[in-house]
Amino acid sequence: MQNLELKETWMLPYGKQTIDAQDVEAVLAAISSSMLTTGPAVSQFEARLAEATRSTSAVAVSSGTAALHAAFDAIGITAGDEVIVPAITFVATSNAVIYCGGTPVFADVDQDTLLVDPIDVERKITPRTKAIVAMDYAGQPCDYDRLRAIADKHNLILVADSCHSLGASFKSHPIGSVADLTCFSFHPVKAITTCEGGATTTNDSELAARMKRFRSHGIDNTHSQRTQAGTHQYDMLSLGCNYRISDLQCALGVSQLNKLPAFIDARENIAKLYQQQFADIPFANLLTQKSSRTSANHLVVMKWDHQASGVSRDELFQHLRNEQIGVNVHYRPVYQHSWYQNRFGQNLSCPNSDAVYQQIVSLPVFPLMQEIDVYRVVKTIRQFATALTPQAITRRPAPLTAAG
Repeated sequence: MQNLELKETWMLPYGKQTIDAQDVEAVLAAISSSMLTTGPAVSQFEARLAEATRSTSAVAVSSGTAALHAAFDAIGITAGDEVIVPAITFVATSNAVIYCGGTPVFADVDQDTLLVDPIDVERKITPRTKAIVAMDYAGQPCDYDRLRAIADKHNLILVADSCHSLGASFKSHPIGSVADLTCFSFHPVKAITTCEGGATTTNDSELAARMKRFRSHGIDNTHSQRTQAGTHQYDMLSLGCNYRISDLQCALGVSQLNKLPAFIDARENIAKLYQQQFADIPFANLLTQKSSRTSANHLVVMKWDHQASGVSRDELFQHLRNEQIGVNVHYRPVYQHSWYQNRFGQNLSCPNSDAVYQQIVSLPVFPLMQEIDVYRVVKTIRQFATALTPQAITRRPAPLTAAG
């Protein structure tokens, strides 16, 4: 009990990287090599990632955002094109559409899973629609059968924002091989990390070639390729960016990929423990998990019934933070952000997304998290919920600001 009391004075983060001695050795070997960028570790990481996702090509870049940008550039998104994206996602999903000159069109989400609603996706299709983005919220894959059928029916490209779902599967198919292009992030809180970094997988060799050019200014070869060929010649074939990833990062990525199954197992065990412990907590429910899919459990998201409890999500959030539990909120509907309000107007609304944003709290989950950490989180929420008096339950919650 004394150790538990000491531990509860520490902030428990919602996410955290797992780095071991093998990772350190891999990075030290890379930094001691002759090539720190565009070297062999990049190709090795791409090959291993393609193998893990059962795709034919992987293109590694400097971030998940860069992966999305490269994907939208590769499929030719430009001014006048519309891309349907979920309303509940990180801003990078829709920002990358805008980087290419396109217009994001927001589709609502299912309230039980927070995954994009295929019915609303099809409702939002116009003659200008060029692609659909499926965002695997919290690590659970979208309904790719229905989204693929919609995309094929309307001759659209299906892009997966799978920054949450590396290691997950849809009907036994690894995420990375289901959509036309699949984008990943390797930020420290993700399934594996390269510190910062991302990648896009595809089975289309031409799209892969376009993304490889795009990540290096649109140039047709790299410095290392010119060195090996003994030439100085290169040609810029298209407009691109400097989105290259270093060999140090990719060496870490290869080492991390070796542990991906263990990381996913650890996250699954934590998610199952949460599920068991939440069975009897009033006013709180976890998201629904579909049986046809395996989740990477990037997030464990709780929905707080602020109307029945009479206490807002933000009051619960602040209480948990005061108790040194590093909860978070993923995500505010993109169109509620000031830049989007100013750019696209203030009349955008997806009813489910607007409602669920007032309820969601992301709970701590990461591979090194211990069972006692889960019990601590659950105990704090249970005590908060059961302490609400009948008077508190009948009290209406104070309205939240748009910033939440």
